[in-house]
Amino acid sequence: MVQIWSPESKFRIWYEIEAHACDAQAELGVIPKSAAESVWKARDVEFDTARIDEIEAVTKHDVIAFLTHLAEHVGEDARFVHQGMTSSDVLDTCFNVQLVRATDLLLADMDRVLAALKAQALEHRDTVTIGRSHGIHAEPTTFGVKLAQAYAEMERNRARLEAARREIATGAISGAVGTFANIDPFVEEHVCKALGLQPEPVSTQVIPRDRHAMYFAVLGVIASSIERIATEIRHLQRTEVLEVEEFFSPGQKGSSAMPHKRNPVLTENLTGLARIVRMAVVPAMENVSLWHERDISHSSVERMIGPDTTVTLDFALNRLAGVIEKLVVYPDNMLKNMNKFKGLIHSQRVLLALTQEGVSREQAYTLVQRNAMKVWEQGADFMEELLADPEVRAALTEEEIREKFDLGYHTKHVDTIFRRVFGEG
Repeated sequence: MVQIWSPESKFRIWYEIEAHACDAQAELGVIPKSAAESVWKARDVEFDTARIDEIEAVTKHDVIAFLTHLAEHVGEDARFVHQGMTSSDVLDTCFNVQLVRATDLLLADMDRVLAALKAQALEHRDTVTIGRSHGIHAEPTTFGVKLAQAYAEMERNRARLEAARREIATGAISGAVGTFANIDPFVEEHVCKALGLQPEPVSTQVIPRDRHAMYFAVLGVIASSIERIATEIRHLQRTEVLEVEEFFSPGQKGSSAMPHKRNPVLTENLTGLARIVRMAVVPAMENVSLWHERDISHSSVERMIGPDTTVTLDFALNRLAGVIEKLVVYPDNMLKNMNKFKGLIHSQRVLLALTQEGVSREQAYTLVQRNAMKVWEQGADFMEELLADPEVRAALTEEEIREKFDLGYHTKHVDTIFRRVFGEG
């Protein structure tokens, strides 16, 4: 990923754009075929970034500095290079080539994350755990369902990233203010085909930045999903919860002061990295509004957010995959935590049963809640309290009350969820 954004890679793409453009110009008869051949003779040249920087220090123009350096290798035929083109033709097309190549790596990263989530989800399909809302015990679920939800979210993100790749895979070789006045549209078509891009339908000398805004917004959404998964793991690793834990390798140290510590450092790191990726979203949105046919207010932004976000997200996705692949799961602790409040998690089933037996919802809620509060405040057993409540017993038999505490009731549709997510039985 870092290599994609290196000066050497950038200059190599610039060269390919110019060389393919020369081929098209030669085919049109605008320049001699021998000139195009001369340009391609420089294909094995290692462009001297220091020399280009030296020229740019004088010209104060990066593309001119590159073309001057290229001319040092091509010779007299270099006068035919860049015919009818403008700097944005090179810069914008190159930037999108880099983004496409970066996206291909990110898609591969996401495949690794998806594979890790799927493997763990299938392993823990039936590992019962407590679901929480507001951080408080709600009702039972399975750890596999939690992971399946993360898988489905990341699968949506992968589809978004594929759409973002299509959105960004355009090139423009349209000349000053994008009118093709000094260059035939065939040149654009030829260059784009050679580089795996689609011609930009209408450019204004620059490729419209709404495309880039959408692209970086998608990266921001992916980063947010990474953070959501990381935050869940961090919460579940807390000492008083300890339902899952990041793998703690032999010899690893958790604290310089407290030898007992096993901290969720990887997922905390992912939370921070997600903020870095999202930091690019607003500047990318602001880049959409350029003056007239072009200005370069977007350029300085993109020179930073292009490499920063893709390199960071590449690292974060691989880190997340590693965390999931090695995640330590404690099913016994999940059951222990779920039973901490002695049956309280089955309150909704009792509430519904009372309403089905003719008790108003308001009265049923009152009956269930007053017994539930004894569990919260006195450590009572919820089932025993219900069995001892004459108003509850007036509506429900002992057998009917006990039946409402069956864990299997809450997991009966897990297979349905898994078929929806994974398409498997």
